[in-house]
Amino acid sequence: MKSTPLLTLLGGVTLGAVVLALSVHATGGNDEPPVPAAAPAGASAAPSPSPSPTEAPVNATWAGRLTAGTLAISVQNGVAVAYLCDGAAIEAWFQGTAAGGRLDLAGRAGETLSGTFGEGQASGQIKIDNQALPFTVTTVTAPSGLYRATATVRGAQVDGGWIVLADGTQVGLVTVDGVARPAPPLDTATGRVTVDGDVLTPTRPRELS
Repeated sequence: MKSTPLLTLLGGVTLGAVVLALSVHATGGNDEPPVPAAAPAGASAAPSPSPSPTEAPVNATWAGRLTAGTLAISVQNGVAVAYLCDGAAIEAWFQGTAAGGRLDLAGRAGETLSGTFGEGQASGQIKIDNQALPFTVTTVTAPSGLYRATATVRGAQVDGGWIVLADGTQVGLVTVDGVARPAPPLDTATGRVTVDGDVLTPTRPRELS
């Protein structure tokens, strides 16, 4: 029997639909990405890491007596300055950091001060002149603490350090042109001290110059 034009057209459409369906099946049907498989029952997604809180900069002062002298550690915004002094001839300055409960300071001649702090005190060890000196010092508040003065007085270079303890006791040295001597008393009410007739105003050291 002869095919009519209408039957021929329908046959062509049917064949084209079959070819199109096969093509779609082979290529995945569309351009959308596949849907990820569901996690197995009982499995939980890994929690996204939460940001750690920013640690506040440390601001504190500790001071106290040791067997080898007196120590004060002053920390401002995480920068730590320490002073060890016997009030007669021995002194050492340190600078470093205080963060995360730990102290890490060093002196100019290879001395080191390391330790921990918290709950109102700082403790650790000082290494100086091939000796290891343990220390434990407690929190003090103004006017107690650490003071330093550097100036040129009548052509002489003056460098002084003072530790004021909680009971008001003062320990310090003043070096004038390289010669050290016990520091004159610091007036904690005015913040001033007189050295060789000249008035100086020591400050709480933020860092060593």
